[in-house]
Amino acid sequence: MDGREELAVLFEAERGRLRSVAQRMLGSTGEAEEAVQEAWLRLERADAAAVENLPGWLTTVVSRICLDVLRARARAGAGRREAHVEEPVVEGPEAEAELVEEVGRAMLVVLDRLGPAERVAFVLHDGFAVPFEQIGPVVGRTPVAAKKLASRARQRVRGTAGAEPAPPAGHRAVVEAFLAAARGGDLDALLAVLAPDVVRRADPAALPAGRPAVARGALAVARETRVIGQRARFGVPVLVDGGIGVAIAPGGRLWLVLLMTVADGRVAGFEVVADRARLAGTEITLLP
Repeated sequence: MDGREELAVLFEAERGRLRSVAQRMLGSTGEAEEAVQEAWLRLERADAAAVENLPGWLTTVVSRICLDVLRARARAGAGRREAHVEEPVVEGPEAEAELVEEVGRAMLVVLDRLGPAERVAFVLHDGFAVPFEQIGPVVGRTPVAAKKLASRARQRVRGTAGAEPAPPAGHRAVVEAFLAAARGGDLDALLAVLAPDVVRRADPAALPAGRPAVARGALAVARETRVIGQRARFGVPVLVDGGIGVAIAPGGRLWLVLLMTVADGRVAGFEVVADRARLAGTEITLLP
């Protein structure tokens, strides 16, 4: 093999790991592929013979590319003031399934709420055990500052110390049963998991035109839930401000939040939140 062919073989041995790094940082299989391909192009232009640690060099390059993408996203989103969050664009069923399997929908949601440098530092250290001495130059900080970034991100992902105790385990099971029934459009299963006097409230922007903002009673709520039930396939249980909730997140990008109330083993009520300001003000963390 000539030098370029040998370099290509070495790069292909790292491709899968680099793709995983980029997927966790970007939450997009397509953008992850583009980041990895850009890393290959940069490797071709570099003096590869001078690279002592190729896996480390490639990790740094991919991470910097991802950081640039995340910063560009943050700048683009800073000027958006509309009240309602438009439904995120999903790359396709296969890409969606791969992304959720690789990272997890709940993790994608909380990662998406981190700042660019926090996300990169957290993913590299907690996801791939990259030392802070290597992370620091990637995010333009000292190793000590990079460690603080990762620690702050970890608290935002897992919840801060001293927070309210997690909801009882049975509450999660009820919410998961509700989601399963909603995904399948199963009226009987929905009636079984809803309290007789359940109340559903929703931001108008979260509903199809003409649907009521408030629905009362198990039968009415079950029927309304079936109308918007397809959204449930993008739902995952999370903690919302310390209480049990559901994040509706196509492609791992937060779109709606369901604030759930569980009592006596059934859903006693829930609110569908679609307002951008309200969504931005919620603290979403992983269930323990």
